[in-house]
Amino acid sequence: MAIILLFLFVFFGASFAAILLDRVVAIVNKEVITWSELYRMMEFEATDQVKAMKEEERMKIFRGNEAFFLERLIDMRLQIQEAKKLGLDVTPEELTESIENIKKKHSMTDANFSESLKKEGLTLETYKKLLSEQIVISKVVNQQIKNKIVVSDEEVKKYIEDHREMLSDSETYNLSQIFFKKPKDDIGKKTVEEKGVLIIQRLKAGENFSALAKEYSEDPSGKIGGNLGFVKKSQIAKEFKEVLTHMKAGDFSMPFWTEKGLHIIKLDEKVSAQNIDEVKENVRKQLTEEQFLDKYKSWVKGLREKAYIEIDL
Repeated sequence: MAIILLFLFVFFGASFAAILLDRVVAIVNKEVITWSELYRMMEFEATDQVKAMKEEERMKIFRGNEAFFLERLIDMRLQIQEAKKLGLDVTPEELTESIENIKKKHSMTDANFSESLKKEGLTLETYKKLLSEQIVISKVVNQQIKNKIVVSDEEVKKYIEDHREMLSDSETYNLSQIFFKKPKDDIGKKTVEEKGVLIIQRLKAGENFSALAKEYSEDPSGKIGGNLGFVKKSQIAKEFKEVLTHMKAGDFSMPFWTEKGLHIIKLDEKVSAQNIDEVKENVRKQLTEEQFLDKYKSWVKGLREKAYIEIDL
């Protein structure tokens, strides 16, 4: 801890006194991350279910996930720093436009918007800072990764040919899943259900479904991001059909049990075999997402390898 304090005084001088009243949990190059920043992030991204808990229970969940959220915060800080190096920024006009789009999307008046911020425990300035960070991260990710990904017609054609039997039914679902095997006892079942709650929390926070499938899923498809490809409606279990009835493209389900275990599914698209153009477009999106995930993870890993990171949880 003494080494960390010395480092901070050297680089930040007297301004570090105020930070010291909080607690430094990490240093990312020449920037610090404090305990209050970490907990503000967890509070902000918590699901409604977690927010409704008693403070003692909520804090217990937060303490159990400190390390995970700190790693996310470090990755975000590295991406923001990279954006600054590349001269990327967010103008006041872009920020205003984004806020207006959010209000329009959710049919919110100015009063509704202010009330929503108040419920989240955010001031307008704090919200603008968080939104600005999200926008600048989106900009650098687009520039460095997304805009460089190209899926060829040949790749799309090969995928369709390799999965042609899946496209012969009149209705098919392009699905991904995160799966846990059915435990032998109630204690094990409760543990699995708690994992499911954590995953839903992370999905609601905007995390990538494929990345979480690779991290958690006990199904062989987890190794490739949980994607099951195009599955015939006639081939899926009744529990899947019931859940899918209430889903639209892009939705993920709440955890549900079958005789095999606990499932969380994502409906990438519902397609008709007769509409080949739609099938091609969906395949292209799927392959693009897979390439993006691999390249994004590699890029963030590279940022970490070049950075000075000190963690003191």
